[in-house]
Amino acid sequence: MNWLSDFMVKFAVLAPPILFALTIHEVAHGWIAYAKGDPTAKAAGRLTLNPFKHLDLTGTLVFFVTAWLGAGIGWAKPVPVDYRNLRNPRRDMMWISAAGPVVNLLFAVLIAVVFRLLLWAGLFSEYAVWKDFLAQVLLVGVRINVILAFFNLIPLPPLDGSGVLAGLLSPRAAAKYHGLARYGFVILLALIFLPGWIPGFPDLIRALVVQPAYYLVSWLLPI
Repeated sequence: MNWLSDFMVKFAVLAPPILFALTIHEVAHGWIAYAKGDPTAKAAGRLTLNPFKHLDLTGTLVFFVTAWLGAGIGWAKPVPVDYRNLRNPRRDMMWISAAGPVVNLLFAVLIAVVFRLLLWAGLFSEYAVWKDFLAQVLLVGVRINVILAFFNLIPLPPLDGSGVLAGLLSPRAAAKYHGLARYGFVILLALIFLPGWIPGFPDLIRALVVQPAYYLVSWLLPI
């Protein structure tokens, strides 16, 4: 039964960072939308830290599977936004789109600072950190939030990077660009899974997300 015990421990380490990273990501979108004049997310009860209000079943399962394999890529249920309520729709949608990744990066920095302070205070040893449950949760929290931020900045609908890029394009180009949304989910799943199934398939997720995230995490953490 050691495998079951190991499974439960790893699940317990992964669950809090994943659920919280997804939750604050979506709440950030909703709060910025509300600040810009759109109460849709608030009316839908999405300005809450209750993770079950935000979870997408497929995105959460993908998150757990990829995190288990050492990365951590997934998504939550998108916060509803009615651009007609925004004071400056094109500009405001850029801010709303960017809010999720920015908050994840800021939270990763905060977790890293807490980790360093606890390490400095001697709560756990740098040489035995992988045996300490709290230390593992904090380390995973940094990694998960950084990867989630980089992943969502990919300029592919429906990811947040597409909202930022669309705001930088001309209205005509943005309309054509949004036409990719009908294929975006399929393209996204292909980018995540096909490199592991088809030899030679370009691993863009590793190049655009995992490797940059690894360098940032290495800089944030002392180990």
